[in-house]
Amino acid sequence: MANSSSTKDYGQSTADKMKDAAGHAVEKTKDVASNVGQAVSHAASAAVDAAGKTADKMASAAGTSAKHLGETIKDKGPQEGVLGGATRAVGNTLEQGGRYLEEEGFSGMLDDVTELVRRNSVPAVLIGIGIGFLIGRTLGS
Repeated sequence: MANSSSTKDYGQSTADKMKDAAGHAVEKTKDVASNVGQAVSHAASAAVDAAGKTADKMASAAGTSAKHLGETIKDKGPQEGVLGGATRAVGNTLEQGGRYLEEEGFSGMLDDVTELVRRNSVPAVLIGIGIGFLIGRTLGS
């Protein structure tokens, strides 16, 4: 019987060691998964930041171009009469829009649109439904 008890203790000890090893393996796997998740999260965040900065630079460049185009239209276009008034209006609008894009960039524009939708949620939803309907009809035919 001593052998049976000794074998039983050895088996129990081996089972306990295997449980401990499995527990450690599970903990290591969790740690590795957590580290990989954090690395992916940081990489995605960096990519989004880089894309946002690129979009801001592009919007700023477009704003500068629009501003200069507005100035050119006002300088080179008719100065008097109905066409002169229209030229000044178009030039001023392009300058103001260009200045806005130059200063705010893409992220500022998104913030403004978000705030506009937040203040006017029902009209925004209705406009979205209307645009979706038009796109659906266009693609459906």
